Amino acid sequence: MKIIDAKNRQQWDNFVTSHPEANFLQSWDFYEFHQSRGNQVVRRLVMDGDEEDSEILGAYAGVVEAAKRGRHLAIAGGPILDWEETDLVEAVFQDMREQGQKYKCAFVRVRPQLEKSVQSMELMYRLGLVEAPMYLSVEFAGILNLEKDEEEIIKGMRQRLRRALRKAEKNEITVEKSTDPADIHEFYQIQLQTATRQGFVAFSEDFFTKQFTAFAKHNEAVLYTAKYQGEILAQNFMIFYGNEASYHYGVSSELGTKLSGAPLLHMEAMRDARKRGIKRYNFWGIVEEDQTWHRFYGVSQFKRGFGVTEFKYVPAHDLVLKRGRYMVTKLIETVRKKVRHV
Repeated sequence: MKIIDAKNRQQWDNFVTSHPEANFLQSWDFYEFHQSRGNQVVRRLVMDGDEEDSEILGAYAGVVEAAKRGRHLAIAGGPILDWEETDLVEAVFQDMREQGQKYKCAFVRVRPQLEKSVQSMELMYRLGLVEAPMYLSVEFAGILNLEKDEEEIIKGMRQRLRRALRKAEKNEITVEKSTDPADIHEFYQIQLQTATRQGFVAFSEDFFTKQFTAFAKHNEAVLYTAKYQGEILAQNFMIFYGNEASYHYGVSSELGTKLSGAPLLHMEAMRDARKRGIKRYNFWGIVEEDQTWHRFYGVSQFKRGFGVTEFKYVPAHDLVLKRGRYMVTKLIETVRKKVRHV
């Protein structure tokens, strides 16, 4: 085995998308986005030999987060490899350690694309990782099987959601689609309204625009907009990559909370995903049914209304490189998690 820096987008994406579990978190363009914001990124390939036509055995991509609480290498949704190949797994995690040291990180944070189980948690322990005090990307998701036809999906929805769909159609709510990054400006303005109503801190317009631009240039991102008599009700920022359609971000206007257009946006995105040959629709983060106090409880219930399968990934784990610095980070993040109720 030889582990090298990746240089070729097509080679990278061909390998990553050949693995059913992978999604945009390990896509080439996600790290183009991080680079556009001035961040250092790592893309590593495990090759079976030195020759140019060697087989790729594994891959992982990460971004160096120069956070005040602790500089670290963040690897979300990776690595992509055969987890049954013990030597391969150990070699990749050793390389992560070396890359973290190269970029003077206090730790490497990994959230693998693995289902949470006793076996997968034990594997993290055997690899020398400790469970992280803060999440890295979504750890509990609602996923819908797009191999079902539309009629089956509608039958599987909760009654209230089916009524909302019929009402939206009756009110002649329309759905528009865009791949133009300039349209993110309106999305951002509504995001500010949504953040005020729901009590969270919004990302910057630059963050959204650069992320959308990175994916849209290769037809991987679409902005869906529901309108009623020309007014925006709701917008979904969707990413289509490999086997997965991802509901990445969503916003709604004040009018949209009264005239729900969001269900129509999801149905249209599902139709488009099927046309692309995509087999699953990831609604992303949900919280437990009994966490009624959680600020994401309401949106979680909305997502469950589609009849999703609930899926728990292995939570974020840390490979500690500088123990003193890491312990400071752990304390800060533990307090922050309690304060933010996440």
